[in-house]
Amino acid sequence: MLFKLLPGKKYRAMALFPFVLVRDIDIASNPAILNHEKIHHQQQKELLLIFFYLIYILEFLIRYLQLHNWDEAYKSISFEKEAYQNEKDLNYLKSRSLYSMWK
Repeated sequence: MLFKLLPGKKYRAMALFPFVLVRDIDIASNPAILNHEKIHHQQQKELLLIFFYLIYILEFLIRYLQLHNWDEAYKSISFEKEAYQNEKDLNYLKSRSLYSMWK
């Protein structure tokens, strides 16, 4: 399900299981972005949502303290690394192993 609710211009889409929030409707037709968010959905299901968000925030804070850069901290989160590395492989989720964000 897609919702055009994401404010600002910095982020194009966000996965909040079971929804994908998008900045504008054109993004909904981009298969790589949607696949990126579907990868996050799988991560969220594996970690029962609450643990995904707790780990995501904690990892971001640790990375931010290490790197002193918002964008670099965001891109170095294990969940984001997996999603960015595999977003263009539209078959990735069919062969993805459990907890692949930490492998």
